[in-house]
Amino acid sequence: MIKNERPYRVTKSDADRFAHTLQSLRDGQDEERGLHPLIRKAQQEAISSQLVDLENELRDYESLQRGEYRVDELKAIDELPSALIKARISLGLSQKDLANRLGLKEQQIQRYEATDYASASLTRIKEVVEALNQDPANPSPE
Repeated sequence: MIKNERPYRVTKSDADRFAHTLQSLRDGQDEERGLHPLIRKAQQEAISSQLVDLENELRDYESLQRGEYRVDELKAIDELPSALIKARISLGLSQKDLANRLGLKEQQIQRYEATDYASASLTRIKEVVEALNQDPANPSPE
C-alpha cells in the first residue's frame, strides 16, 4: 500500500520503467541478443504481472487522493491501521498536516504509518481518529 507521495512517485517511476521494458520485449528489441522465445515470453508475463500490481497500487492511492474512501468502511480492528492511513490521504492531509493536528512531529506519524501503528497506544489511535474527524476550519489539536 502506498502511504505518501514519495513512495507514490517511486511506484509511478517503476511502473513507467516496467511498461517501457515490456514494450521493448514485445517489439522484439532483444532479438539481437539471441533471447529464446520462451524466455522472452516468461519475461513478458513476469513483467506484465508486476506492472499490473504497480498500476493497482497507483490507482488505489489516486482514488484515495480524490477522497473516494469513507472512514466508516472499517470492518475489523485488523483494518484499523490501513483505514487511518487511507482516511488521511483521502482527506488530502499529508503526514505533516496530521502531525500538526496532533501536536506531534511529522517523523512520529511517519513511524506510526511505517509500522502500521504497532507502537501507538490506544489513546494515541483515538487521538488520530479524532484529528481525522476534525472540522477542516478548526484543524488545531484541542
